[in-house]
Amino acid sequence: MSQHPDLKVFDKIISDRGSRYAVSGGPVRDATEVAALLTELRRSKRFAKATHHSWAAVMGGDPVKDDDGESGAGALILQMLERAGLQDHVVIVTRWYGGKHLGGDRFRHVADAVRHYLRETGLG
Repeated sequence: MSQHPDLKVFDKIISDRGSRYAVSGGPVRDATEVAALLTELRRSKRFAKATHHSWAAVMGGDPVKDDDGESGAGALILQMLERAGLQDHVVIVTRWYGGKHLGGDRFRHVADAVRHYLRETGLG
């Protein structure tokens, strides 16, 4: 899917009540590189149709996050990256909303997606 050599994508990792999740990420040094990876992800028609691309990164010691409408998701991703000591790397959790509210389960899914990324990339 990706033309960007540093973008790692793990698609269709979680499904619950119609909502589906993927997790992606890659090394970044600044906000411009984060934007470039998000743009690359959205080049795929499937990812362009996603409801949310929540993400977080710690770049140069500065924490940055964006919920993209999934309230609280960016903060959770950021907390997990800080706990893992991951610097200069963005992790993006993508959700396709399935029509049913997941309540607190959505936070569990975001956390599981980040854990999946850290495990599969060996960064965790």
